Amino acid sequence: MYKSHFKGVMGASHSIPLTTDAITLLHSNPRTTLFSQSTQSRLQNPVFKSNPTNQIFKAQLKTMSQPSQVVPVNGGKVVVRETQDESSTWPINVDGIDQEVVDKMVYDALVWSSIHGLVVGDRSVQRSSTVPGVGLVHAPFALLPMPFPATQLNQANELAPIFNELVDRVSLDAKFLQDSLSRTKKADPFTSRLLDIHAKMLEINKKEEIRLGLHRSDYMLDEQTKLLLQIEMNTISSSFAGLSGLVGKLHRSLLSNYGEFLGLDSKRIPDNAAVSQFSMALARAWTEYNNPRAVVLFVVQAEERNMYDQHWLSTTLKEKYPLLFSIYCIKKFVCYGTLISICPCETEDNKYKSFCIGFIETSKIDAEAELLPDGTLVMGGQVIGIVYFRAGYTPNDYPSEAEWRARLLMEQSSAIKCPSISYHLVGTKKVQQELAKPNVLERFLDDKEDIAKLRKCFAGLWSLDDSDIVKKAIEKPELFVMKPQREGGGNNIYGNDVRETLIKLQKEGSEAEAAYILMQRLFPAVSTTFLMREGICYKDDTISELGVYGAYLRNNEKVILNDQCGYLMRTKVSSSDEGGVAAGFAVLDSLYLT
Repeated sequence: MYKSHFKGVMGASHSIPLTTDAITLLHSNPRTTLFSQSTQSRLQNPVFKSNPTNQIFKAQLKTMSQPSQVVPVNGGKVVVRETQDESSTWPINVDGIDQEVVDKMVYDALVWSSIHGLVVGDRSVQRSSTVPGVGLVHAPFALLPMPFPATQLNQANELAPIFNELVDRVSLDAKFLQDSLSRTKKADPFTSRLLDIHAKMLEINKKEEIRLGLHRSDYMLDEQTKLLLQIEMNTISSSFAGLSGLVGKLHRSLLSNYGEFLGLDSKRIPDNAAVSQFSMALARAWTEYNNPRAVVLFVVQAEERNMYDQHWLSTTLKEKYPLLFSIYCIKKFVCYGTLISICPCETEDNKYKSFCIGFIETSKIDAEAELLPDGTLVMGGQVIGIVYFRAGYTPNDYPSEAEWRARLLMEQSSAIKCPSISYHLVGTKKVQQELAKPNVLERFLDDKEDIAKLRKCFAGLWSLDDSDIVKKAIEKPELFVMKPQREGGGNNIYGNDVRETLIKLQKEGSEAEAAYILMQRLFPAVSTTFLMREGICYKDDTISELGVYGAYLRNNEKVILNDQCGYLMRTKVSSSDEGGVAAGFAVLDSLYLT
C-alpha cells in the first residue's frame, strides 16, 4: 500500500497508511500537531471544527445574555473562535499529502472533466455564453468528495416526495397564495407581476390538468445536533441535474486510481441519476400531453454560461428514448441566439413525429408564438407540448414588457408548464415562511407522519411584522439571514447588514419590510478541502449544502410520478455567505457516505 508523509510540529516526517476514514482528512480543519498513537486513535471517531448550531439558537434568542460563540467581522461575515479542546479538531494537516500526488490528481481531474463534458462557458471568452463549443472551461468542483452521513441522505430522499406533494397541494389553493403574498405584492414589483399573472389565470378560470414539477430542496447539516435543516425549496429552474452526476463519476474515477493510496472506497460515492430521472419525467409528461407532433421548449436566458447543464438534459432526453420518439426540430429556431434550420426526420410510416428539444430566449417567444382558440401554443408552425423554464426566476429575465407578455401567453396556453405560475409562487421565501407556521401544513397534508417529518427539517422562519424577532435580530444579527423573494444566489443579507437593513426599514416605516423574511442562520461543519476553479487548485476552509431533486407529475387526479431524483452537493469557502455555483460562490461536489 502507498504511504503518505505527514509532518509534525517537530518537523519530523511520519509515514503511515491512510485508513478508509481518511476522506475526512481531506476535508478536515488544518491543525499541525505530532501524529502520535493517542491522536491516531481518534481517527475512528472524527470530529469537525464547528460553528454554533441551532441547538443553542433558541436559548440565545430567549436570554440574549450568553456571549455569542461567533462574532461578525468584515461587513458581517462570521468567524469561528478557536477552541481549547484539542479533541474537537482533526490533528492532521492536508498539507501533509504529498504535493506530487495532489498534482497528479489535479491533472487527471482536468482531463476527465474536459472529455466527459463537466464544463461551463469561460467568462473570459465573450461568445462562450451564446455559442456552444466556444470558450469551454471545466465547471468548478471539489477535488475529492465530501463525507456525509448516509442516514441524513436517506432522510432527505424520503422528504422529496412529501415536498413534491406539498407543492402541488399548495399550488391549488389560490386564496392561500394570494393572501400569503398580499403584503409582499405591495413591496416587491417582481412578485407583484407574478401575482398579476396568477390572478389573471383565476379570472379566466384556467385549470392546469397536467402538472409537472422538477424541484430541488436544499439543506444544511447542523454539525452539533446532526439535524438536517431546509434552506429553501426551488420550484423553478432547479439547475445542475446535468452536471451534478458527472462530479460523482469524476470522484469515483479518482478514487479508483488513488483510492488504495488514500484508503478510500469509490463504492461509497452514491449513484446520482438526476439527469436521467429528470429526462424521464419530461418524457412521461410529453406522453401525457398526448400529441405526437408536440415539442418540448426550453426557455433560457440570453447569455448562459451554464448551457451545458441544460444540454446534458436535452441530449439525455433524446438519446434515452430513441424508440419512442423521432426528432423534429423547429425551423428558424433561436438556440442561444444562433439561428438553426433542421429538416424533420421521417419515420418508417412516413409520418412525422416530434420530440424536439428547442432552446429559445423569452423575448423571441413574444415575437413568434401564438395562442390558438383552443389554447394550443404554437411556434414556428409547431405545437408546444411542454415549456421548461430555465429562466424567468429573476427580474433580470424581464428587461421589457415583451418577456412579461410571453410569460402570460405561455401561462394561458394548454402546454404543460414546468413550473406553472402557481408552482413558481409556492417556491417563494414568503410562502416557505408561511408554511412553517403552526397548523398550516395540516391545511394541505393529511398524513401526520409526513407533517412531522417536514416540521423536523424546518429551520426558524419569521415575518418582519414579528416585532420581538426583529428586535432579537438587531441585537444578534449573526444568528439570522434576511431573505428577499429572489432566486439565483447573491441576494441574501447577513451579519451587520441584517441589523442595518432592519433599522433602516423601521425608520422608513414603509411596506418595504414585506419584501423580506428572517431565517435562522445555519452552521454546518467547517472542513478544509481542495477546490478547483479555472484550472487552479487551492485549499480552503469550506462548508457544504445538499440539494435533493424531486419530480412530480399529475394528470387531473392521477399521480403519474412522485419521487426523489438524485442530489446536488455544493461546497463553498466558509468565509462566503452566498452559495450559488453559477453565481461564482461555490463548487460542485459529491457525497462520500459515512
